Amino acid sequence: MAMGLHSSDGGRGRRGGRSRAPMAEINVTPLVDVMLVLLIIFMVTAPLLKAAVPIELPESRAKAMSEEADQLTISVRRDGTIFFETSPLAPGELPERLASVRRGPDGKLPLVTLRADKALDYGRVMDVMGELNRAGFTSISLVTDVSGGSGS
Repeated sequence: MAMGLHSSDGGRGRRGGRSRAPMAEINVTPLVDVMLVLLIIFMVTAPLLKAAVPIELPESRAKAMSEEADQLTISVRRDGTIFFETSPLAPGELPERLASVRRGPDGKLPLVTLRADKALDYGRVMDVMGELNRAGFTSISLVTDVSGGSGS
């Protein structure tokens, strides 16, 4: 009984006939997948980067407000240190920093978000709000942590 070895390339074998041309296409699907994952990571972490000054905020059941494009963040830590965005201010420096804030194209000052530690004295928070008001900032939002529990 004879076995015939027959190949589909006409008996030429792999070495004798046409060789396969190298693939000249780049598969971009893995690249797109990686880019989408990175985009999602940056979208999730971007809001966390906004609050760069670690503060223990008081809790509230108020609904969250939307963020505006041009807003100014003032933070007051437990020890009374005031931060203009992320840079700490020397005592008495807040009024001059507020005076240097530029008005928007419509002539309005930006919205101020005030983040104050919950252990701070109420009078200290009112001092900062008084300086904001004296500088012409009339739109001030107080930032709190959202409480998930029910009130008692």
